Amino acid sequence: MFWKAVAAALFAVAAAVPACAATLTHEARQLHDWIVEASDHGGRPFAIVDKKAARIFVFDADGNMRGESSALLGQAPGDDSAPDVGEHAQQGFVPFEERTTPAGRFVAEPGVNASGEQVIWVDYNSAFAIHRLRPGPSQRPREVRLASSRPEDHRVSYGCVVVPVRFYEDVVQRWLGKSSAVVYVMPEGAPLQDIFSAL
Repeated sequence: MFWKAVAAALFAVAAAVPACAATLTHEARQLHDWIVEASDHGGRPFAIVDKKAARIFVFDADGNMRGESSALLGQAPGDDSAPDVGEHAQQGFVPFEERTTPAGRFVAEPGVNASGEQVIWVDYNSAFAIHRLRPGPSQRPREVRLASSRPEDHRVSYGCVVVPVRFYEDVVQRWLGKSSAVVYVMPEGAPLQDIFSAL
């Protein structure tokens, strides 16, 4: 009888915990809760990119998690975009020190890149996007990096957030690819409150 009561209590606790709480880091959960409570996303779907954990979490307009995945991020450490990175990306060469994934709040829009590939433009002017893993010589090494449990192994992109193909098609495209959405990129070199001051 005692163990049945314990099991029932544990089940009640588990049921009361939001689905996202089990996988979000403490800071990411703090950010998620503020977004929903303050309606900062304006009733739109949103995503949280946790750079320290090298993961992306996608939510619907009500704040329910619709998917999560490991992600590849910019090679260079830093939370800012270089002034000329967008122009350099168009020219086909981005210097190493400009290959950062910038932190902040972005209103993202679905679109296509110069190759006609569907992407989510997080910040069009700086050529910062969420896109799927691309085919080519680097595909297999990048798949290995995506599967790694070490966040430092995920630092390989020019700054974009790169996700597995299936995750992009099943989750990103479905929830972020229909209209505008909000993307929150957590900082790696500064306190969370420095970027999201309302916290």
